[in-house]
Amino acid sequence: MKKSLLLVTFIFMAGWTFAQEVTIELFKGGFNSPLNLQHAQDNRLFVVEQGGKIKIVQANGTVNTTAFLDISSQVSHGSEQGLLGLAFHPNYAANGYFYINYTDTNGDTHISRFSVDSSNADIANSNSELSILTYSQPYSNHNGGNLVFGPDGYLYISSGDGGSGGDPTNQAQNINSFLGKLLRIDVDNPSGGNNYGIPTDNPFFGNQNAKQEIYAYGLRNPWRFSIDLTENNIWIADVGQNNIEEINRAPLTSAGLNYGWRCYEGSQPYNNQNCPPTSELEFPLAEYTHQNGNCSITGGYVYRGSTYSDIAGLYFFADYCSGMIGTVDGSENLINHGNFSGNWVSFGEDLNKELYVVDISGGNIYKINGGEIASTENSTLSNGLTISPNPASDFLDFTLKNDTFQTIQIFDIKGHLVHSQENIAGNKTTIPLKSLSSGIYMARITSGKGLVMVKKIIIR
Repeated sequence: MKKSLLLVTFIFMAGWTFAQEVTIELFKGGFNSPLNLQHAQDNRLFVVEQGGKIKIVQANGTVNTTAFLDISSQVSHGSEQGLLGLAFHPNYAANGYFYINYTDTNGDTHISRFSVDSSNADIANSNSELSILTYSQPYSNHNGGNLVFGPDGYLYISSGDGGSGGDPTNQAQNINSFLGKLLRIDVDNPSGGNNYGIPTDNPFFGNQNAKQEIYAYGLRNPWRFSIDLTENNIWIADVGQNNIEEINRAPLTSAGLNYGWRCYEGSQPYNNQNCPPTSELEFPLAEYTHQNGNCSITGGYVYRGSTYSDIAGLYFFADYCSGMIGTVDGSENLINHGNFSGNWVSFGEDLNKELYVVDISGGNIYKINGGEIASTENSTLSNGLTISPNPASDFLDFTLKNDTFQTIQIFDIKGHLVHSQENIAGNKTTIPLKSLSSGIYMARITSGKGLVMVKKIIIR
């Protein structure tokens, strides 16, 4: 029996690879219309609720009973309005500044800065609001709402075309309008009587006949966009009108791109009246239609976490209506990983760049899992790690010298996550094995210092 087990172990270790697979697992539920997820350069996760609250999920998985911020009385919500976006200043640890995007009780857009309470890191100072930028919304839909700080330190803001349908007043092509745009502002260097400055490399800087805050235009409703710091690209998922949902990618240095709406919906003509030549337009990297129940794209992130190797470098997106979760790979191939039960409105990253997806209707946050765990091993971590007994029947004791455990994840031979112990914050922990069948598993250990390794374990 023992020789047979050792032979199986050898064969398994020699072929530790799996087909690409994407699954989701419930991370935390019980939220009221969540639609954004961010971290503040620490292990907490901040959940933005449409009605005007931001709640904190602590490192141990508990949700604070007191909201981090509550501006419910200032917010119009329902349909596509509400508290829509959150971004923490790159120097948040020192200055305590964070920025939100919301629609007020008249339905107009506000980008405001708030400060964390000086005596409590889990509560914002509700009296600290500083208005950064406001603009009118002619209709209740297509508000955009996403906020992202770029590696240049500037704040990027997504704005929809103002709503209704078909962009009736052609706001997206109008460079003297904030609507249908990505805006870029400098919140650290105010000028011109504003609480922000205009980056000098913005495409319309110095142009008195244009909104100088514009970074890109010709967008319908760029509800969610992200910046991939590894390749310095911006990814924009633009919600379609009748049939096409589109994904755009461009180098972050390519300011001034015109993404074509309302002249084109994706790659197809929509309303070509008074449109520029196609040579002046930026067409999608990938797109999909409204077949099979699709209706509205939610943009995500390029996976840069360290847990899974088969999804590394893939851009994740989802569809609100069908529940589809998909990816785009480095060869620009769009891959449909299937329909999942959720109305997906946002993705999020944690401190370690692991991905989550947000279901507004169910009030749940799910973690994105790949199918092949990375085999990265750190010799410093390995030398200080003890796992006993191994093989084991009832439990495994993990001990670590000169460091603490952050997470321990156990995967079966197909790469499925079967057990996860997170936010351990100690150098000893015990994992019960009663719920696991006999066989060979891999334990992926992440330390408090961010070191990672994978170890084989055997359950008898």
